Amino acid sequence: MNDRQLSTNNYRLPTTNIAAILHDRAVSSPLVPAIIDTYKGSSRITSFAELELAASRACTLLRRSNLQPGDAVLVFSPMSAELYAILLALFRLGLVAMFLDPSAGRKHIEKCCNLHPPQAFIGSPKAHLLRLVSPALRRIPIKFAIGFPVPGAISWHSGRHLPLDPEIVRCNADTPALLTFTSGSTGQPKAALRTHGFLIAQYRALAQTLQPTPETIELTALPIFVLANLASGMTTLIPSGDLRFPSAIAPSPIITQIQTHKPNRILASPAFLERLAEYCLKHRITLPSIEKIYSGGAAVMPGSIAQWQHISPPAEFIIVYGSTEAEPIAHISDRDIKHEDIVATLNGHGLLVGKPVSAIQLRIMRQQWGKAIHSYSRAEFATACLPPESTGEIVVSGNHVLPSYLHGYGNAETKFSVDGTPWHRTGDAGYLDLQGRLWLLGRCQACIEDEYGMLYPFAVEAVVQHYPGIRRAAVVSHRGQRILVVELNNRKSKVNLTSLHKSLANYHIQSIKVFKKIPVDKRHNSKIDYPTLHKLLQVSRSTD
Repeated sequence: MNDRQLSTNNYRLPTTNIAAILHDRAVSSPLVPAIIDTYKGSSRITSFAELELAASRACTLLRRSNLQPGDAVLVFSPMSAELYAILLALFRLGLVAMFLDPSAGRKHIEKCCNLHPPQAFIGSPKAHLLRLVSPALRRIPIKFAIGFPVPGAISWHSGRHLPLDPEIVRCNADTPALLTFTSGSTGQPKAALRTHGFLIAQYRALAQTLQPTPETIELTALPIFVLANLASGMTTLIPSGDLRFPSAIAPSPIITQIQTHKPNRILASPAFLERLAEYCLKHRITLPSIEKIYSGGAAVMPGSIAQWQHISPPAEFIIVYGSTEAEPIAHISDRDIKHEDIVATLNGHGLLVGKPVSAIQLRIMRQQWGKAIHSYSRAEFATACLPPESTGEIVVSGNHVLPSYLHGYGNAETKFSVDGTPWHRTGDAGYLDLQGRLWLLGRCQACIEDEYGMLYPFAVEAVVQHYPGIRRAAVVSHRGQRILVVELNNRKSKVNLTSLHKSLANYHIQSIKVFKKIPVDKRHNSKIDYPTLHKLLQVSRSTD
């Protein structure tokens, strides 16, 4: 293996290429729709057989470009049938699919490409325009353009008429498959490298948690879950719109898709579901075809679940808790959330996300976020872990938990071992109740410790967001004061801030500020971006 290729030694069990599982679906269910998306303004259906043929011809095109197993290929393509044909082709050849967020800016692109230089670039003509401002993209030796011709790039569509390449490269469980990056907002981005063994373990964990049913239809707005759908023989309906900004997506075309194709399930982030719910409630639209709704990627508040009980009354709403490094971690159905659980959330006891999935080990460890942990003996780890109803760091281990970042960058803060077994520090605070259910209290680094004691902002935010007229809330310590920042539902919302302030007396909130928009993460548009919020408070002219 040469210097340009990725390797990892996290797994040793022999396995097969993840693409083989997807190939088996094309053989067993060739005419079943694999993906329904929007192409040139119209609905398009791609069967499992058609997706397999597109991937096979793409393999021929890629192989003729002298790419070698282990080479990384940077892909800039929205969720579509083309994207998953590209992914299948890369997996079949033992290449590594590399993804990063171009909206994060040129510096982010440069850092990611310097961390691991890709050997090829596949993107739309718009994506190729980034080459004008990015030296790292210009250095990539092999380039493919999806759609219109681009100077210096091979036409991806030229592969449509090439002969089929039926070979699927034999892989071990530790063969690299997928490379993604964190935002790096506080420094160097961390590269999450998923192997074929990891993806297979993740598929099995997701299948057990989400229980996909072959030949049913799921509206899916989260890209990684489509792989599990394909492996399970389930049809994916890709929402029509720009999925990079779920909180701003236009709901009308998506509602039309749902009414036309009648999916049985929805899987999306809370911000995406919130947009659909607002539209449906405003226009008195119900969606009777929906039987299950899965949501993850950020906190799902009780009010959001209640909205969907009006829109799709028979539907079961399932909260899925996980992260880039471990997906899924825990889950719970709304049918298992009792009235007393909601009362607990509204009394500041955190958000219930259910029991850990069977494929994962989860512990609550004494909070020491910001301090590196290298290794524990089993006895030392047992001492460091806390009993039920004790708050601390959430740590996890399992075959679908990322054991290391690429080159080890980021391991010092988030990884440790117990008698040689890797564990991951999620960075989230929480506790297990006496029933073994996990409750979240927000990010460890957001915790406030001052003269009044320790405060977990997320616990207060969950209370405030239930208050009429408030869309989003954030609690921070700024210049020695506990400040509550609120974002209203709209300009017409009227909130009695004095009454709100009094109701939060137990939390010692000293000031309330109203912001037009509270900054959130770029990926799911749901999690509070605390560093940016602190900067806004520095220059804020808002009045209490």
